[in-house]
Amino acid sequence: MNRKNIVVVGGGMSGLSAAYYLQKKINKQGLPYKVTLIEAGEKLGGRIKTLKKDGYTIELGPDSLLSRKPSIVELVDELGLNDEIIRNKTGQSYILQNNKLHPMPKGTFMGVPKEVGPLLTSKLVSVKGRIRALCDYILPKAKPKEDVSIGEFMRRRFGNEVVDSQISPMLSGIHSGDIDEMSLMATYPNFYHLEQKYGSVMKGLQKTMPATQGKKKKQSMFFTFQEGLETLVLRLTVALEEDTVTLNCKVDHIEKKEKGYHLLLSNGSVLKAEAVVMATEHRAIPKVFSQFDFFKKLYDIPTTSTVNVVLAFDAKEVKNNMDGTGFQVSRKTNEYRITACTWANKKWPTTTPEGKVLLRCFAGKPSDQEIVDLSDNEIIDIVLNDLRKVMKIKGKPDFTIVTRFRNARPQYTVGHQQRVREIRESVSSQLPGVYLIGSSYDGAGIPDCVRNAEKAANDVLDFLTR
Repeated sequence: MNRKNIVVVGGGMSGLSAAYYLQKKINKQGLPYKVTLIEAGEKLGGRIKTLKKDGYTIELGPDSLLSRKPSIVELVDELGLNDEIIRNKTGQSYILQNNKLHPMPKGTFMGVPKEVGPLLTSKLVSVKGRIRALCDYILPKAKPKEDVSIGEFMRRRFGNEVVDSQISPMLSGIHSGDIDEMSLMATYPNFYHLEQKYGSVMKGLQKTMPATQGKKKKQSMFFTFQEGLETLVLRLTVALEEDTVTLNCKVDHIEKKEKGYHLLLSNGSVLKAEAVVMATEHRAIPKVFSQFDFFKKLYDIPTTSTVNVVLAFDAKEVKNNMDGTGFQVSRKTNEYRITACTWANKKWPTTTPEGKVLLRCFAGKPSDQEIVDLSDNEIIDIVLNDLRKVMKIKGKPDFTIVTRFRNARPQYTVGHQQRVREIRESVSSQLPGVYLIGSSYDGAGIPDCVRNAEKAANDVLDFLTR
């Protein structure tokens, strides 16, 4: 009779993980709480979707996890998935610049120079650009500042050429954003702290990361599962208690009551809760809590749209003798509309039948958002046209798949942490027991979502047991 209800709104990786950790901790502590997860769509897992087709294992969304993030490693171990892990063949990645594929220089971290030797021999950057980049060793550290853009920070340390040629393709590609708008402190604060502590980013990286030269080939940090990344979603779903999840149901409105909250659902029912974890896309929240104006600040978190194009070929139709996982497109050129291409059959050999080639291309630069609104055929033509400038492709694909992610990539622009902090302070004071999690706030990667979901679970239980 005294059981308390916790509702998780949104069944992407954040909401799914939050429900899992809540139930795990509730059962361990023997607490009289019930967890309900409400998802508007027909499936859990958000953008994670693995498709099996004609012997291929195709990722329509994210394709891997990062093992240097403890949160995801621990979760995978808990779920008993270690035996199903496969790692990508640690290969060379490339930068497409001036219609030529250049190897990403060794001795870099996220495209940022770390070692002098590889920088001095890089073909990506002119002699003048290399000399300018080495100025990172002697430039004084900046005066402490609450936040700057990644672009401003990196350009001051390394100069425009290295930034545009190798740093921007990596970081802009990862976040589907513009590094001259992206917040340094919300995305890569480690670079700021290295500069502040060591007076140089390169010196800091050398002190804190081992050198690559002369070392044995390391095991790749990126991994997935034999049956695809959706294995993680399925295993998490199975781990939840029966009757936890409600699919195809939206939360239209949430009303604050004297004790707890009433959630008005699209199926006409009302759900009562003592605590609510909001794991939805951030722009949906102001409407759900329409009586609280402070949520309108969430509209200040912009989003970008991207498109993912999968192309399968017979191997004899594609000539690609390069050993590598794919390429990023330099932001110095406007000749290409694609932003990156993964040679999936080389990165993950088990995903592709013998004698076949599988390519995944991405488009949707912040300056080219309209590409997402084109027809499938128009997008495929653009992608093939770009690929044929770089690779020898003779025939037509066996099949293609176009997946659009509209307004799906939250952008952490300068001042992001302060905006999120102010919103959460208002939530804490006016809506006790409500928590905001997801890729819109504290990290967009799957491991970040998992880490923050576990933290939210702890916060909810602390609140309810106080």
